[in-house]
Amino acid sequence: MENFELPYDLTGYPIHMVGIKGTGMTALAELLVKRGAVVTGSDVPDHFYTDDVLKQLPLSYVETFDPGNIPADAALVIHSAAYRSETNPELAEAVRRGIPTVLYTEALGAFSRLSDSSGISGVHGKTTTTALAGTLIKAVGLEASVLVGSAVSNFDGRCTLSLGNRFFVAETCEYQRNFLAFSPNRIVITAIESDHQDYYPTYPDILSAFVQYAMKLPEFGELIYCADDPGAAEAAKMVSIQRPDIVFSPYGRTASGDYRLKSLAVEGGRSVFRLEGFRTDFELKVPGEHLVLDAIAAIALVSSLVRKDRGILSDADIASFRAALSGFKGSKRRSEILGEAGGILFMDDYGHHPTAVAKTLQGLREFHPDRRIVIDFMSHTYSRTEALFEEFARCFGDADLVILHKIYPSARESYSGGVTGKSLYERARIFHPGVSYFEEPMDAFDSCLEILKPGDLFITMGAGDNWKLGAALYARLSGKDPK
Repeated sequence: MENFELPYDLTGYPIHMVGIKGTGMTALAELLVKRGAVVTGSDVPDHFYTDDVLKQLPLSYVETFDPGNIPADAALVIHSAAYRSETNPELAEAVRRGIPTVLYTEALGAFSRLSDSSGISGVHGKTTTTALAGTLIKAVGLEASVLVGSAVSNFDGRCTLSLGNRFFVAETCEYQRNFLAFSPNRIVITAIESDHQDYYPTYPDILSAFVQYAMKLPEFGELIYCADDPGAAEAAKMVSIQRPDIVFSPYGRTASGDYRLKSLAVEGGRSVFRLEGFRTDFELKVPGEHLVLDAIAAIALVSSLVRKDRGILSDADIASFRAALSGFKGSKRRSEILGEAGGILFMDDYGHHPTAVAKTLQGLREFHPDRRIVIDFMSHTYSRTEALFEEFARCFGDADLVILHKIYPSARESYSGGVTGKSLYERARIFHPGVSYFEEPMDAFDSCLEILKPGDLFITMGAGDNWKLGAALYARLSGKDPK
């Protein structure tokens, strides 16, 4: 629905949400409830981690789809992209009754217009950057709400932070140009490169989407971008030609100004870094230079918010930044530590692009130089795997052993007969001697029990369901599996 707006005062406003268990939908439901809306919802009976969040909220939802689930007084129906009126009985009923019906992304866009909003975007790093920004916002006490695309340890395991309504910071997604529904006063671009090939066949296609997003900034809006990333830097240059009224804030090693990365060292399981415009060191206890860059983006954004709120960024604010970054524990499926069992450190990560895989492994190697790194990777979508086939084959250099599987398919594409998980394995073997293949993730369970030894780091990585293998191995070795 175009030009959809939410009332500024949501007190008592009845909203029904179809597909409420989705990560974004649950997070939005929580924010809507915080602003006074009366929320109901529906979804499938399968259990998700969001069930635990939903059950703590003052809302009601059912685990079935039925026209009768929509309250008689519903003023709005919000639905995830997984459901359409042609196939979902509740959405069909909403259309029949003339109830305004909007996608999650459209509702998020309308929500962004209720506050001074900032959108965090990028092919890589947007989830972690948003989580870091929320952590800093909490530390300096800004009146703000934050929405992240994954559960965050520093948010008590939730995807949202609700500290007030003056500012809103959200992770915004480039797929299908969804972020164009958002209305930002500030935008962060962490990285741009070829991805989502089913929608953006070429790099110029995806680049144009980010440029279009940045062009939505109002006069004197701010574009915070990673100067070290060629795509983000190219987008900023293209925007600057058309929009000299925008404030440009680069960050990274090659940036100019306050957010230039002057130094970075790994010391005792910490990344210690210093910025041009700050007189103190900062530290992170999560691995990788790419996460340091995400932290700098968060510092730049929240510094801007603090100055907008208070006029200046004080020494006390900077000290709060420092303490908050040191205590940052990451977010779900982003270098997430499952635990240690049998002397083996188990981790899980959502990285599904070869650049993300390579950078994550590099960071792990720097943090854990004495551990043997074993990665179990499951590629996601045929189109991405085919378009980046050579990059995937070469991205495992910092791992000692590599386990590959079939390609995890997407409902949004059909198999064209091109690449397979087996063909990726054959190509990866040319560049890495320690590669093995198992069609299904759990097929590798017994083999992993044989090859893993004390001192190893075992990480499942990808947007598929191979995380189940790491969870099962950890359960077996930690004695939590009765088998």
